[in-house]
Amino acid sequence: MPSPDAAAKELAKRTLTNLYNARPAWLANAHRALDEAVAAAYGWEPDMGDDDVLGRLLELNRARSGKEGA
Repeated sequence: MPSPDAAAKELAKRTLTNLYNARPAWLANAHRALDEAVAAAYGWEPDMGDDDVLGRLLELNRARSGKEGA
């Protein structure tokens, strides 16, 4: 059993940033599945690039705020 100090140091390393930087396969797969589900919910292609996604989200935001085409 590790000492309390060693356990505390190990727990301090368990952050979301470190998890995302390590990018284990299960996390990458979950992220991809979530991206695909969101794309399907909007009726978009699942392999859209970030710029296309951001552009479409901007269009939706403008339409919902009443500033379409602004």
